Amino acid sequence: MAKAKTKGKEAGKTNSKPEGKAKGKAKGKGKDAGKPTSKAAGKGGSKAAYEAAHEGAGTASGRAKGKAQSKANGRVAQGMAEADRALGKLKKQDYEAELQRLQLELVKLQEYIKEEGLRVVVVFEGRDAAGKGGTIKRINEAMNPRVCRIAALPAPSDRERTQWYFQRYVAELPAAGEMVLFDRSWYNRAGVERVMGFCTEEEYQEFLRATPLFEEMLLRSNIKLIKYWFSVSDDEQERRFQDRLSDPSKHWKLSPMDLESRRRWVDYSRAKDVMFARTDTRLSPWWVVEADNKRRARLNTISHLLSGIPYEYEPKPPLELPPRQTDPSYIRPPRETQRYVPEVY
Repeated sequence: MAKAKTKGKEAGKTNSKPEGKAKGKAKGKGKDAGKPTSKAAGKGGSKAAYEAAHEGAGTASGRAKGKAQSKANGRVAQGMAEADRALGKLKKQDYEAELQRLQLELVKLQEYIKEEGLRVVVVFEGRDAAGKGGTIKRINEAMNPRVCRIAALPAPSDRERTQWYFQRYVAELPAAGEMVLFDRSWYNRAGVERVMGFCTEEEYQEFLRATPLFEEMLLRSNIKLIKYWFSVSDDEQERRFQDRLSDPSKHWKLSPMDLESRRRWVDYSRAKDVMFARTDTRLSPWWVVEADNKRRARLNTISHLLSGIPYEYEPKPPLELPPRQTDPSYIRPPRETQRYVPEVY
């Protein structure tokens, strides 16, 4: 009898179109389905031209170009937000049904990773309050924490600051049969460290030079590396910040660094543009997630993740509970000998 198999590339496809989605939306096929393009490079602009535009980002002329580029980026972000609103809000019922389907596929992917001994690294970067944590949670909550774990490193200690920059991240890399989700990663140096002055110019330039080589080394070691950048418009980020400020249960999500990043929005935009120009490579590309709509962003990311790791799933034989052991001679100790949690509710 033939074994039924689920192909990974098909698993990430959405069976039903989300409510309000335009019928004429183009869909990519084959190798070009998710090919990254740089909006900042302009229509028809080559990557070489894009890199050249950011080569002098630290100079006076580079800063002047950066201002013009930031204005263009703002218009693009505004247009993306308008397009997202035009799609309409995804109904909770439709979202939860599709999320459940995708999470089932994540469980199948998990089994394949474990059985085949794969090593998978997924990097989540982006603006503060862009929805990275929520997406990571939806991926991780359906999977075995022994297979899929989250790496969310705190600020480096005094000792770690004296190490090779990538050293503390290397310690978090997966062994065979594991997937690691990096909630922020070595790209801290290209973002917060650069903007806030936590690294020197020499350290920053060395990072930009070394990162493509470091990531190529990971790939040559048969580690699957996928990098996501969560993009959120300034208006939507403002709304989410205000929501966190007004909700005491979300105050922990806001730090002084988050508030400062809001004040330095354009500086972060310039830093991100340079980062993409130098680290968006053919071997290790960035995948941009439009995150103004949280529900769509989560589904799109999980769908893309599933399609990026070809996997097969063979259904296991159904499990049966064995009969429970019985022993008439066993007597349970009196309740008075044990401590119980008070039943307050």
